[in-house]
Amino acid sequence: MPVRLRLSMHGQRNNRIFHLVATDLRKRRDAKPIELLGIYDPRLRLGQDQKTMEWSVDRIKYWLETGGATPSKPVVKLLEKGGILPPDSKYHPKALGPRTPLDPQPLAQPTPPDS
Repeated sequence: MPVRLRLSMHGQRNNRIFHLVATDLRKRRDAKPIELLGIYDPRLRLGQDQKTMEWSVDRIKYWLETGGATPSKPVVKLLEKGGILPPDSKYHPKALGPRTPLDPQPLAQPTPPDS
């Protein structure tokens, strides 16, 4: 069974919280997960200066190493910010190299008609 670590959305429309879950890849976003691994609250409450993320580091590492789970892109970003994954992990999207702006091609000068 392919397992994926992803965020599941819960709460009211303007008061969302996200659960970090291990779930079957083929199931929908808010389906019953295999295991709840953490809770992410993106809202700042009174007196807070940071967003909160509560997670079980041991279980996340278990699913990544032993369970063979692949994290989604938002989960990779959260795990890198939390120090669970290194920035150069195998789950991090590979950089395509430095981006350079397109150099405009000079327009060909019209040749004057021969007289």
